[in-house]
Amino acid sequence: MLTYNYEAKNATTGQKVKAQVQADNEQAAAKLIRGEGLTPLSIELEKSSTGHRFQRIKTKDKVLFSRQLSTLINAGLPLSQSLRSVAKQTSNKPLKVVINEVITDVEAGTSFSAALEKHPTVFNRVYISMIAASETSGTLDSGLERLADQQEKDADIVSKVRGAMIYPGIVLLVMMGVVTFMIVKVLPQVESIYAGIKGASLPLVTRVLLGVSHLVTHFWWLILILLGLAIFFGSRWARTLGGRTIIDRAKMRAWPIGTLFMKMYMARFARTGTTLVASGVPIIQVLDITADAVDNVHISKSLHRAMEKVKGGKALSDSLDNDPNFLELVPNMLRIGEQSGAMETMLAKVADYYEKEVDNEIKAISTIIEPVMMIIMGIMAITIVAAILLPIYGLVNQSGFGG
Repeated sequence: MLTYNYEAKNATTGQKVKAQVQADNEQAAAKLIRGEGLTPLSIELEKSSTGHRFQRIKTKDKVLFSRQLSTLINAGLPLSQSLRSVAKQTSNKPLKVVINEVITDVEAGTSFSAALEKHPTVFNRVYISMIAASETSGTLDSGLERLADQQEKDADIVSKVRGAMIYPGIVLLVMMGVVTFMIVKVLPQVESIYAGIKGASLPLVTRVLLGVSHLVTHFWWLILILLGLAIFFGSRWARTLGGRTIIDRAKMRAWPIGTLFMKMYMARFARTGTTLVASGVPIIQVLDITADAVDNVHISKSLHRAMEKVKGGKALSDSLDNDPNFLELVPNMLRIGEQSGAMETMLAKVADYYEKEVDNEIKAISTIIEPVMMIIMGIMAITIVAAILLPIYGLVNQSGFGG
């Protein structure tokens, strides 16, 4: 339920009333106010209620929602009663608001999938299509259970990939912090020593780093502005089709992450496909939905091309065969599934295989990253030490202590 602040007029006394009412939407709130013999003058959604909508609904909350609802429906409870029970147990306030709105729509005669479709930021196309197919086949409980499994596995893969990227990111940040400190605080002291010596010349590496030091010290505000603008326009560009095309291609080809992302995309395609096929979604619709679920422009285009070929009567395995955006195992396994009539089983095996491969790839990348980071740190350390020590050795030699 949402909380509304309202001002109304008593039709009998003419007195104005200010109070609150809880309802699923503004129309329902107006109906409740009129039911009390009042004429609503203004109805405004309370700010705290609006704020909940901007809070994040985590995957684990949606998984719990799916599992609880599946259990209750399997036990024989009607859908609306099951939804109310789940809403009471849900601790996530934004999700509770969404569930209550879904309950209102369902009780008004809307199908469950159509009610969920009104909340695309919470329930994606995969979720809604599976619910629609499960409603048609009368297997809503098992469909919800499969959805929960699919969400958990997909979230697990994404979490592992992000985890593999966190370590090098933290190391780079620490390295940049140390280098900035040395350049801004230590190198200027070396310059001040040389300033009082006539004819003394600093080594090239020291002069270059001192130039960087002066730039950071005197124009730090400009650097921050430029960095902020770069992040702002870069993030906007990354959301455009041109930006996504370049970024998604880099994910698939760049060393050493290219192989990792390719295997992750194959696992996501196969796992989503397994869930949809198991729910009875037609293969054309499966391809259309997975094209969005994979979240890669190039693989999405390949799936849409394959969809058109399948519409023309071609087998899915042949449609994806020799496609550079798909690893060779995928069409081969699909061909076996088509020939044996066990497409769901083959897709599940592909998903299991590539999920394990993602784990292996993450371990391999972690093994590669450590020595690479050590080499980078070594080069940076040698550069800084050389910039500081070479001038000192120069002073020693000029003073005659060296010989």
